[in-house]
Amino acid sequence: MLFTLLVIPTVVAAEETATVKVTHSALQGIGAEKGVMRRDPSDIIKVGDLYYVWYSKGKISPGYDATVWYATSTDGREWTEKGQALAKGEPGSWEGASVFTPNILVAEDQYWLFYTGTSKDYGKGFNPDSKIGIAVSDSPDGPWQRLDTNPALKNSDDPNAFDSHLVDDACLIVREGKYWFYYKGRQLGKGPGQTQMGLAIAEHPQGPYVRHESNPVIPGNHEVLVWPQGNGVAAMIGTTGPKEITNTIQYAEDGIHFSKTHDVKNGPWAGGAYRPEAFTQSGTGEIPEWGVEIGRAKGQLPFIGRFDCNVAP
Repeated sequence: MLFTLLVIPTVVAAEETATVKVTHSALQGIGAEKGVMRRDPSDIIKVGDLYYVWYSKGKISPGYDATVWYATSTDGREWTEKGQALAKGEPGSWEGASVFTPNILVAEDQYWLFYTGTSKDYGKGFNPDSKIGIAVSDSPDGPWQRLDTNPALKNSDDPNAFDSHLVDDACLIVREGKYWFYYKGRQLGKGPGQTQMGLAIAEHPQGPYVRHESNPVIPGNHEVLVWPQGNGVAAMIGTTGPKEITNTIQYAEDGIHFSKTHDVKNGPWAGGAYRPEAFTQSGTGEIPEWGVEIGRAKGQLPFIGRFDCNVAP
């Protein structure tokens, strides 16, 4: 008797990547205003009953004539602009032309305001030479004292380094008892579309910050948005960089070697997120639910808007 063995192949469906869908809405108090530019908001912290955000404010669309201002809110939607947090530095200094793109670190019962500075006035043929400084205060309302050790991070002296032209856009978390400082950099001779992300680490909030030997840790991204996720670190990538990483969330268990976990639909532009676990080392951080971003509207200078995230399969 002859038997025929029929082999039916097993088809394994590829696991679909979850998608973070982002929605955008207007804010009151720091939204669109004729003749006023607000952009590059920090991540958001909550102190008592108030949310705080810092941002660049000036009169031209780029951030290269700006000073750093801040606002507070009880609900994340209606904001009250409180005033200038940080003025330009001394004329001719590394921060004499503009201070902008702020971010915040809470550590050792103090507030550490990281910010970018340039020495060159904006105009025809402008090529930024930005570096990053730190100011400290006992209160989120200031006054702020610049550190004598500024700039805390400057462009690399190695012309072949990814950040040999400029550094910008600090984003801080506390991890393994140290201060992890993610930032973007650009190499000499490269354009904005070739910006990449680096990491520097310090034992103390004021530094010194030492670049990680694995830099750049992400081969793209023009806006730095990073948060603790579980025991690792996640980063939301915008539209700049290799196609395989743009519009995604990248995750690294060690905070250094990143790979894709989510797609992002309609992501924020230069977003700053509410990250309640950013400085706690709790191991319970998750994808941020909401934040603020640069808003855009026809005929308007940049302003601050809100984004909300929804994770869907």
